[in-house]
Amino acid sequence: MTSALLTADPQDSFLVLIDIQQRLMAAMPEGVRQPLIKQVSVLLQAAEALDIPVTITEQYPKGLGPTEAELLSLVPSITPIEKTCFSCAGVDEFMTTLRSSHRRSVILTGMETHICVLQTALALQAQGYQVFVVEDGVSSRTAQNQNNALQRLRQAGVIITNTESVLFEWLADAKHPEFRTLSKLIV
Repeated sequence: MTSALLTADPQDSFLVLIDIQQRLMAAMPEGVRQPLIKQVSVLLQAAEALDIPVTITEQYPKGLGPTEAELLSLVPSITPIEKTCFSCAGVDEFMTTLRSSHRRSVILTGMETHICVLQTALALQAQGYQVFVVEDGVSSRTAQNQNNALQRLRQAGVIITNTESVLFEWLADAKHPEFRTLSKLIV
């Protein structure tokens, strides 16, 4: 584990969208889609404004479809990394991208919390990264699996946070030049 502060530093953050794909989203509980897309959209827009690198993964896109179009439209220059490993840390292209960013704080969003998000978080933490899981930016098909994963992650020392906390940690001060613009994303 790094000796970093337990807050998200914009100079050290790396945002990851794990498998927020159309067919996988359709399997989530009713009412999950719009709130999750809204929260992840806030983080994408803030990352863009603050020059925080972003990576998107897709678990077996032939079967689970592409990343949700609303999210891809916010970052048209990003090509999702295809994977079959549940942990993003098991994908060479992902790890090369992360390492080349020289960022040590990894902010995770995506699906499913108890599979790909959990395995990615634990693997990255074991490699010395400071890992944050955005609770309102992740989902599982059942609340029981979601809650179990978040509990396991907390017990392992992963920081469980939320969109608003990450956003305001990235800004740090109401005098930040992007404060007015980005604070309007929170409704």
